Amino acid sequence: HITPEKFYVEACDDGADDVLAIDRVSTEVTLTVKKDVPPSAFTRPIFGVLGTIRLVAGTYLIVITKKKKVGEIFSHAIWKATDFDILSYKKTMLHLTDIQLQDNKVFLSMLNHVLSVDGFYFSTTYDLTHTLQRLANTSPEFQEMSLLER
Repeated sequence: HITPEKFYVEACDDGADDVLAIDRVSTEVTLTVKKDVPPSAFTRPIFGVLGTIRLVAGTYLIVITKKKKVGEIFSHAIWKATDFDILSYKKTMLHLTDIQLQDNKVFLSMLNHVLSVDGFYFSTTYDLTHTLQRLANTSPEFQEMSLLER
């Protein structure tokens, strides 16, 4: 969900009520609940947040807008991110000079090129950041941690 003040990232899991709120001015990230998302917010589906990046114009949020299932590991779906959007925290670019606008445009073009290269894979239920060998050698406590906590 997008408002002029915040980005709201809502989980699609059944029973999930948590919403990640990202302040577009302070860049503060907090957890809130669905009822805090204004009804006037522009809503669209995404499949994940790749991260944020700071360019000349300010901070941008990079989200996954398309995905393709490429396989499974132990019945866990593995997805390839195939398309992205780069969302500006700033509502306007009026604060930039012509040279800064041009530089920002070049950096966005470079970022779009990097995102167009194959190789962005993810899973919402399996830890792709560790090898199978390393996962086999971890403690039961580590295995019980959520992917976010790992």
